[in-house]
Amino acid sequence: MELAEKLKAIRSSERVTQSEFCELLGLSLNTYKKYEASMYEMGYGALSKVVNHPRFMKYTLWLMIDQVAPECGQVSPV
Repeated sequence: MELAEKLKAIRSSERVTQSEFCELLGLSLNTYKKYEASMYEMGYGALSKVVNHPRFMKYTLWLMIDQVAPECGQVSPV
């Protein structure tokens, strides 16, 4: 699964819109839309905001390496 698809899956699982997701993370909505459309590659700064946000930390392992570790609280949104 591509990063863009994973971002959409996380948002869908958490039931937030693109706008709400960006507001939570402090990201530009226009830029984020380009991440989800695979027009731009998400850089370290933006990716770091996702994986370090308390609400989305549980998806870090899945987002980065397609693995889960439920015993550590690391899950997949799908």
